[in-house]
Amino acid sequence: MSEQEKNGKMGKGGKIAFAVCLVVIVALLGVVIFLLFRGKDEEEPKRRNVVVNEDNVDEVLESIAEEGYVPPGYYEVTMNSTWNFESGDAPSTNAYVENAQTNTNPVYFDVVREDTGETIYESPILPVGSHLDEIVLDTALEAGTYDCILTYHLLDEEEQDISTLQLTVQIVVNQ
Repeated sequence: MSEQEKNGKMGKGGKIAFAVCLVVIVALLGVVIFLLFRGKDEEEPKRRNVVVNEDNVDEVLESIAEEGYVPPGYYEVTMNSTWNFESGDAPSTNAYVENAQTNTNPVYFDVVREDTGETIYESPILPVGSHLDEIVLDTALEAGTYDCILTYHLLDEEEQDISTLQLTVQIVVNQ
């Protein structure tokens, strides 16, 4: 009988090659499983928008600089923070909102009263480089001062929201 017949169909070298292949396959399988489960454990936490106002603007800018985070569709805000109206149904005498030429995305915005949560203005879409002035509120307000949140919605090329930015605005109605 030959040496191969004594040891079975596989010789000593074949058994070693088979063992090495088996170890390599098990190691690759382990790496694949590790990578699949690691991705689920290390998901990034959901980022929330921060209301930016005159009191916290420096803190928010510092936080963004520290994180090195630049949100998609970066947006430069050009607007005034107090809007004056002669009456609740008249055009504003000074409201101004611009989608600056340096921006890359069209936007629209909504204005919501802080005290009631009521939406009092919904803007049209502002293409890059356009602006609104002489704004007339969708809801007539009584005389008084109203603290509001203005939420910008940055849009992609299909006019779908990609990001939002919230700012405070004060609305003053004289009569």
